[in-house]
Amino acid sequence: MFRRTFWFTTGVATGVWATTKVNRKLRQLTPESLAATAANKAIEAGGRIRDRAVDFAFDVRDHMARREAELGDALGLDARVDRELPASRRYTAIENRNSPKNEPRYAEDPAHPTNPYNRNEDH
Repeated sequence: MFRRTFWFTTGVATGVWATTKVNRKLRQLTPESLAATAANKAIEAGGRIRDRAVDFAFDVRDHMARREAELGDALGLDARVDRELPASRRYTAIENRNSPKNEPRYAEDPAHPTNPYNRNEDH
């Protein structure tokens, strides 16, 4: 009797374990899960590439500064070498209202109204 109970319990535990394992694998193979995994790996790869690019940029800048210093010494120039990367440029989203781009297209022509897309106008 003890043997039957032992093997029955072992079979049930094995079945539960196998079912859990199969269900977990099936959830990993759904399109949503595969897309999320691919996105995560792409983000990780992008981060690694960005880190390498930044390291490369600093190395190039450092070697460039060294070479400029060598050339400056060889030519007798006393120029200051800037070892930092230049600041990133920031562009504003506000346009200059005095620019000619904001003038009406047909300002002088009376045949064309200032708003050529008026839907309330009789055609």
